[in-house]
Amino acid sequence: MSMLKDHLISSSYGRNMASSSFGRRLVACLLNISEAHRKDLVETVARAALYNNKGVRREGTTVLNIFNDRDYNRSVITIVASIDSIAVAQGLTERVQGTSAFLFGWADSPLQRGLAQRRKEMGWFKKTPDLQAIRPDMGPQPQKPFGLTGVGAGPYVMNCNVTIDTQDMAMGRSIAAALRESTPEGLPGVQVLALPHEGAVEIACNVESVKGSPTSQTTAGEPWPCFSIAGQPYCHVPASLITARVAELAGREGVSVKGTALVGFTPRECRGLAEFALSQRIAEFWKEQGRIRM
Repeated sequence: MSMLKDHLISSSYGRNMASSSFGRRLVACLLNISEAHRKDLVETVARAALYNNKGVRREGTTVLNIFNDRDYNRSVITIVASIDSIAVAQGLTERVQGTSAFLFGWADSPLQRGLAQRRKEMGWFKKTPDLQAIRPDMGPQPQKPFGLTGVGAGPYVMNCNVTIDTQDMAMGRSIAAALRESTPEGLPGVQVLALPHEGAVEIACNVESVKGSPTSQTTAGEPWPCFSIAGQPYCHVPASLITARVAELAGREGVSVKGTALVGFTPRECRGLAEFALSQRIAEFWKEQGRIRM
């Protein structure tokens, strides 16, 4: 989970998937919470997405997965439903007194500013943020007990983390810079940071789906996974290509790759599992998967 220093912040990502066989558009929300040690608490949060305060199940909703990271004391809960991100933000600020939110992606109409841009505008990464200077899109002025919640929607984002066998953060930052979309030789749709992780360095990548089809210059090796939303084609960099690029860059410095982890699913996996879970009316699908990692 992202932290605004001493102020708790959670990000709700509406990740739009292609229209399903149910004749509706599904949204995947990867909910980040700052807790990794209390399994009961994390599962309580997951169930809050599935049942109302009277214990009645919300139809058309399933929790596919719970990813746990003790090193950063965070858990990522993958929720799938047919929902509108603006309605989520409005409901949150109306029902939880003191909560404020900013919008990004398709929810940020008409500008549709990306999450990275909105985070910068909100002072997300400042050491000592000025909460009074922040102008939320919904709710009151941000307060320390509540922080600020980002709510948005966009094509599915895959989280791919590659760990290299070193504690050299300078090397990690150099590799991250080489992968970043904004650099000349970077990978399209990839936003990346280098982070210390379990005695090594993790190259943590948010892999955004990009509109259109991949160019011939970027498709060497494994084909890029592609899908469509409302007839518009999208594709994303495969995890294997990210791993190979990290291995190449680290190998030049005599460092090997320890492993690659996906937080959640690829777009195709997420859609397939969601359709199966909803067709079988399985709400707590993470138990069927056995993918909770506590």
